[in-house]
Amino acid sequence: MTTGSGTVLVVEDEESIADVLTIALRYHRFEVMTAGTVRDALILAERTRPDAALLDVMLPDGDGRALGRELRLRRPDLALVFLTARDAPAEIVGALGYGDDYITKPFDVDVVVARLTAVLRRTLPTDVLPQRPPLRYGDLELDETTYSVRRAGRTVELTPTEYALLRFLVRNGGRIVPKDQLLRHVWQYEHTPPESTVVETYISYLRRKLDALGPPVITTRRGVGYGLA
Repeated sequence: MTTGSGTVLVVEDEESIADVLTIALRYHRFEVMTAGTVRDALILAERTRPDAALLDVMLPDGDGRALGRELRLRRPDLALVFLTARDAPAEIVGALGYGDDYITKPFDVDVVVARLTAVLRRTLPTDVLPQRPPLRYGDLELDETTYSVRRAGRTVELTPTEYALLRFLVRNGGRIVPKDQLLRHVWQYEHTPPESTVVETYISYLRRKLDALGPPVITTRRGVGYGLA
């Protein structure tokens, strides 16, 4: 059985779905809180400070994506996973702009647990880290103790998944990293999802943030993968 670690806020207005998710997550030893509205979710998140939020996109008093944006503004370290019946590329890309993963409905509850566990594995420290020297590549500097990034001395605000992707590229120096390796090491996917564009999406987010502070630093080997210039 998977051993959970952390507290999860489930925001879902359909009681039957919320109950199934709560039972499954508690079985896997997560602490779980539930809310059925945006208002209740904001109150609970402020009061209990969860490690992750599992958000339905369509809520009775608002949009789960807007809720995710507000939660991320209040808690930049909060992991966000969206549940949505919408599978259009534009919807998915929009959710990934400020979230860590998305899962389309109908879903397999075991997949939800596995994906949430993978996100928390990337974002939630398992122990207190000792002070370590920063990772450096060119004018990039990644502090692995504070999970902060600087380029040319200026701070770059990244989501936990963006940080994990950049760290893996930095650790591989100037080598081109195949897309399937990025999916395996950053997203913990054992098998590449068909037609997955999550890597391309997050590479574009990183480029937008890093290129604003200097010349392009991420290179593409078409049909192979990505690396650092």
